[in-house]
Amino acid sequence: MATARAERLVNLVLCLLSTRQYLTAERIRGIVPGYTDAPNDEAFFRTFERDKSELRDLGVPLETGRNSAFDAADGYRIARRDYELGDIGLEPDEAAAVALALRLWDSPELTGAARGALLKLRAAGVDVDDRAAGTIEPKVRTSEPAFPALLAAVQAGRVVTFDYRRPNEVRAQQRTVEPWGVVAWRGRWYLVGHDRDRRAPRCFRLSRVQGEPKAQGRAGAVTRPPDVDLLTMVAGEQREAPPSTPVRLWAVPGRAQGLRRRASVVDSMRLDGIEGDVLELELSYPDSAASWIAGYGPDVVVLEPDVLRKSVHEAHLGAAAAAGARGDEAGEVRG
Repeated sequence: MATARAERLVNLVLCLLSTRQYLTAERIRGIVPGYTDAPNDEAFFRTFERDKSELRDLGVPLETGRNSAFDAADGYRIARRDYELGDIGLEPDEAAAVALALRLWDSPELTGAARGALLKLRAAGVDVDDRAAGTIEPKVRTSEPAFPALLAAVQAGRVVTFDYRRPNEVRAQQRTVEPWGVVAWRGRWYLVGHDRDRRAPRCFRLSRVQGEPKAQGRAGAVTRPPDVDLLTMVAGEQREAPPSTPVRLWAVPGRAQGLRRRASVVDSMRLDGIEGDVLELELSYPDSAASWIAGYGPDVVVLEPDVLRKSVHEAHLGAAAAAGARGDEAGEVRG
């Protein structure tokens, strides 16, 4: 099933499960993401009929009815009593398998669209069942910007190109990869595939992908080798920790105590007219420490290495942009 269609069906289920009223097709069209893109009425109704048949084939109890005798058209809803499962007893290994599968069903696009559907329901005056918000709940946050494009390339079997910056490298380099899969390991997401530039299988951490990945070539050109275990490849590549990297920082006296517990004061230095301490510490993954160091704000400045200094600066810019966006939203609400 195509990703867009799957998302539309999930949003449709959430919409119909979240209301006690019957919703007409036209009302659903204005609420559920995916239907508003229909070029005309005929295309919408054709898609909607297919989706209804798909839900019934999947065993979703779709009800048809009218809220009152004055309604001109039938509406649709899903009765919670028929939709919810009874108590299920799972063995420990079965429960672990279910928990692992749930990790693959988290997408910021999916959850964002679902929440948007609920907001539209409330805005339209529809009585929303608040308990439905917990029916479809993400378990692992997939916040990497490159995730949707790379996953789409894997599903389509297309070659993908992207800029990738390795640890201790200032500049990103373009990579061309035949993608085999996207997997999570120890809280991080990785793309696994055949690197055409290196002519060998490689793993790429999604947080190091710069910009928007671009798929190229025909669909179905890439197939995953049957004997490849993606998770084993990622775990094997990450098992040996890289050599530690010396890091030099400037910090305001008396500030950043958490950082100071891991560092040593080696010198003093005036920066922008402020006297501060020069700290040194060793980091095995300096690029991963960017958000941690950025959390100290202007009290800490990275002196070396340059790649970490740049990452911290980008984290500051991202935080400032997010704060500005929240301020704009608050202003719109007050207005």
